[in-house]
Amino acid sequence: MNMKRIAIIGGGISGLAAAYALQKQIDGSNFEYVIVEASSRFGGVLHTERIDDYVVEAGPDSFLTEKPWAADLCRDLGLGDQLIGSNDSQRKTFILLNNRLVPLPDGLMFMVPTKIAPAFFSSLFTWRTKLRMLAEWFHRPDASAEDCSVAQFVERHYGREMVDRLADPLLAGVYGGTADELSVRSVLPRFAAIEASHGSLGRAMVQSRKTQPATSSRPLFTSLKNGMQQMVDGLVARIPESSRRLNAPIAAARRESGKWLVVSAGQRTEEFDAMILTLPAYAASAILPPEVAALNIALETIKYSSSVTVVLGYDEPTRTKLPAGFGFLVPHAENRRIRAATFVHNKFPHRAPADLALLRCFLGGTRDPAVIELSDEEIESIVRRELQQILGITAEPRFVRIYKWKEAMAQYAVGHKVAVENIQRVSAATPGLALAGNGYSGIGVPDCIRSGSEAAAKVLADLGLGRN
Repeated sequence: MNMKRIAIIGGGISGLAAAYALQKQIDGSNFEYVIVEASSRFGGVLHTERIDDYVVEAGPDSFLTEKPWAADLCRDLGLGDQLIGSNDSQRKTFILLNNRLVPLPDGLMFMVPTKIAPAFFSSLFTWRTKLRMLAEWFHRPDASAEDCSVAQFVERHYGREMVDRLADPLLAGVYGGTADELSVRSVLPRFAAIEASHGSLGRAMVQSRKTQPATSSRPLFTSLKNGMQQMVDGLVARIPESSRRLNAPIAAARRESGKWLVVSAGQRTEEFDAMILTLPAYAASAILPPEVAALNIALETIKYSSSVTVVLGYDEPTRTKLPAGFGFLVPHAENRRIRAATFVHNKFPHRAPADLALLRCFLGGTRDPAVIELSDEEIESIVRRELQQILGITAEPRFVRIYKWKEAMAQYAVGHKVAVENIQRVSAATPGLALAGNGYSGIGVPDCIRSGSEAAAKVLADLGLGRN
């Protein structure tokens, strides 16, 4: 029996998770695999730097604790003792309103008030919105199958002010998109389901809290002591060197006689029995042949936004002046280029030396795509000026690091769920092909890990190699 060959195109966290899933199945199986990455390093947006005694994250600094796939992977890699939780005693988030930081009222679940008093006494909302919060308790169930934007969804429950002051900046901070563009069924499926079955979001959330057992003391976010790079390093160490390729961009792939012919940028062609694409959807579409036109069309509907992360370290006098909390979000109406900022020294105290400050600022997204084209000097000037205006920071930072992520964040626009269903249908019917990454069913690190593992299982099953 001939040895089967599997290609994984893309060495970000999704590709590494796929490779690890294959590696765990390889003993005694009649296949081999190679993971191919165009850049000089594996890990994609997961990248950690040590600067003095600071732990600096270029990309995601953590993952949601409630999604198990990332923490489970870390434990499987022997990193269980390295997992740390966010310092939730400091978990307060501010919204910039009229150039003033206003704390989110206690009891908000995304934009759903589950405690009336804190919301009513908050200066974040006008009385018109506060009255809408009361009226929302009588919202009737709506089982309409139509997808809509998050803005339309939130507006019919709480009004436009809730969109502009809360939902939109929250989504800008997470997705780099806007509430007017993003799909409620893809971004907030739980809330869409609640509306269909209960009507009122607030009433359903309060009832759910009453019927559920007391919440655990688990932190909201989980990370690793020495940064997210530990996960990448742990995965790379489990993948044999013979199965890893860096600086190896792929130009095209075509189907021929039941095989995948993968063409590198240097025009070298290799034959594989299966292929896992963990690239952004637009890059996957550029590689796939015309024979899968329906798949290409669906992939091209998924758009991406670019972002810039700016990390600054400060001395003790600056830290003492900063508010307690995880950071702040900036509504579009405030006319700033910083979309959000994290006080890392509060969120994860391990990330900065005692009494020193570590800030991460986020720029870009669909509303400000041009920022990624600016020079590092221009970006630093913008960030330092706005931090002075918002937080009163005038001190020179100990260091500044700027990381640019071009077209890296998928935008789950209205209709995204249908596009993904089409992608899954076509890829399922194409033997030896699987797709993974943040473009389909979740943008966070746990979802990417899950998608990579599922892609590996799919191609193994296609080749008749899967094991229980």
